[in-house]
Amino acid sequence: MTASSVQARPVTHYENFPVASWLCPRAIRPAVAALYHFARTADDIADEGTQTAAQRLLELDRYGEALLLADSSTPYPAAAPWHGIMQPLQAAIHQHQLPLSLLQDLLTAFRRDIHHSEQAAIYASHDDLLDYARYSANPVGRLMLHLYGVHDAVSLQQSDAICSALQLYNFWQDISVDVPRGRYYLPQDLCQAHGVDARRPAASPQPAIQALVAALLDRADDLMHTGMPLPATVSHQAGHLSGWELRLVMQGGWRIGRKTRALGGRIATQRPRIGKADAPALLWASLRHRLT
Repeated sequence: MTASSVQARPVTHYENFPVASWLCPRAIRPAVAALYHFARTADDIADEGTQTAAQRLLELDRYGEALLLADSSTPYPAAAPWHGIMQPLQAAIHQHQLPLSLLQDLLTAFRRDIHHSEQAAIYASHDDLLDYARYSANPVGRLMLHLYGVHDAVSLQQSDAICSALQLYNFWQDISVDVPRGRYYLPQDLCQAHGVDARRPAASPQPAIQALVAALLDRADDLMHTGMPLPATVSHQAGHLSGWELRLVMQGGWRIGRKTRALGGRIATQRPRIGKADAPALLWASLRHRLT
């Protein structure tokens, strides 16, 4: 849910942790770092190098077995694979009673990534994208809330909405990057409704792409609005700096959504970015904490 927000970068799942951010409470920084490295390594297994899909899946299975070992009461063996990742993670799991299921959900998302890329599949509907975010993004927010000591059902739902929105903003920002790599996230049902080829959006009429992306961004914005009250809860429970970090992350996601919207049909061939020049606007928007 929270990112390296002083940089205000658009984020994907493993980058959603506030690694080394001064806004992250000192007491939970080791746990946040351990979670980040766990997710980062899993992402590398799924996406880096020249291994086949079958080899990547097998390696993720081994990684999942290592996670089970880290979740046990037995100290993680020094000679076991991924000791440098799993030993700090084990300490974080035990100290903060982190739910194993959320970590396993992240691995499920990486497996889905491999299958999706291998098959060059297209998501049938927007609901299917939200189901993907339920594994790829939402567990990150729930893990952070767990570290913050926030456990009520309403806050968890708001966190899920924020994380799903961030995942969606990332998808629509990266159309020009993902499609050439054979990764298709534009949902088939909305593509058909707007006359856009999900596999070749750049070949579709720009007005059609603009209308499609506007509709997709409207849905992401609605999700982000649902999470608006959460920073106040986090501030109350974990301290004002934690709430500020979340505000910055929300504003960063929303701002990249605005830049994506501004590109219109050009989003199929261009990628918007957030840089240092956006920092004053992000800080001001975070102070007001409005998404308009």
